[in-house]
Amino acid sequence: MGTSSNLLRKQVISEIRKRRLVLFTFILLSFIYVSISLIFGDMGFLRHRELHKTKINLEKQIKEIENENEQLKTQINSLEEDPFYMEKHAREDFGLAKPDEYIFLYDR
Repeated sequence: MGTSSNLLRKQVISEIRKRRLVLFTFILLSFIYVSISLIFGDMGFLRHRELHKTKINLEKQIKEIENENEQLKTQINSLEEDPFYMEKHAREDFGLAKPDEYIFLYDR
């Protein structure tokens, strides 16, 4: 009876080791899958960094466009309200002059 008991005990221990190995393998593979998903997946770390860089670039572009808008609003306001600025703009950009003035153009 002792031999059969030892044999049964060895089978039980062997079965427990197999189950632990299967469980350990399952946990390890699950951990590897989750790690890869967190790094390379659609919502992973690398995608997050890429989106963050895109966000920063878009914010810079928005700032530049807002600054340009402010400059254009100021220029429009000056053209509408300041006759001196309007005359200066007409002279410099369109080459206009008053009736008794001469315009001299120089090649640069």
